[in-house]
Amino acid sequence: MKLHELRDNDGAARKQKRVARGPGSGKGKTAGRGIKGQKSRSGVALGGYEGGQMPLYRRLPKRGFNKPNKLHYAVVNLGLIEKFIGLGKLDAKAEITEDALVAAGLTSNKRDGIRVLAKGEIKTAVKLVVTGASASAIEAVKAAGGSLTVAVAAAE
Repeated sequence: MKLHELRDNDGAARKQKRVARGPGSGKGKTAGRGIKGQKSRSGVALGGYEGGQMPLYRRLPKRGFNKPNKLHYAVVNLGLIEKFIGLGKLDAKAEITEDALVAAGLTSNKRDGIRVLAKGEIKTAVKLVVTGASASAIEAVKAAGGSLTVAVAAAE
């Protein structure tokens, strides 16, 4: 093979459609823009600019507030804790802390603490120590014969 024999594979490069180049091109006369109307003209900016009038998105008031120091918890469900105990990744006899949950792979990191929710079912009596828990999760753990302690997160 020589340099002058090199070429693209068939169908690799499609020729660009040349608009407004006569009726034979398939996109002649109106160049695919239809007839009349704002969108057929050049220099159209639909979507914000209102000809110098104050745009709608600036006339309407802003609402809401994003708290800059909001806490983001990692969420763990009771059903997953039960599953990991069954797989042997968590020891039900020992106290299960947030570090143990991260080490087992239930969550990738603690974030601002771990919050336990009651999704799923727990049958094993466990002793959990976490940053937060829903009321139904605390009830479910107590019903299984375990305890769930909500410890205050250390402010870092």
